[in-house]
Amino acid sequence: MRHTVVERELELRLILSPERGIPVPARLAYLTDDPYAVHIDFHVDAGEPVHWAFARDLLVEGVFRPCGHGDVRVRPSEAKGRSVVLMALSSPSGTALLEAPSAQLSSWLERTLRVVVPGTEGERLGIDAGLAGLLAR
Repeated sequence: MRHTVVERELELRLILSPERGIPVPARLAYLTDDPYAVHIDFHVDAGEPVHWAFARDLLVEGVFRPCGHGDVRVRPSEAKGRSVVLMALSSPSGTALLEAPSAQLSSWLERTLRVVVPGTEGERLGIDAGLAGLLAR
């Protein structure tokens, strides 16, 4: 099976306070061989990008309504008259609140949904074919 990658460079904003934020270049990636997840690399002043992966469904839902719990929470919002999506990320090394432009994020998500339609992700994993191969022996 052919695998596809849907990527997009996007400038997010790290929210430091209600009045202050700093730009954070990021790369969004969706890999059809990992069909349930989205991957985001944040290019910060460290030598290597900071990598996060979480459920694509969580990000899709978060464009429309608050969702998530634990390490990743996503919700729609407005900032300076623009529609944005807020992503709150927590890890043992800290927390971050990031703001993404809704239109650009939604456009990228729509591309991922065309490549792998929701509900068909399991077909991409090849589990049935793998089991059939094992059982045929």
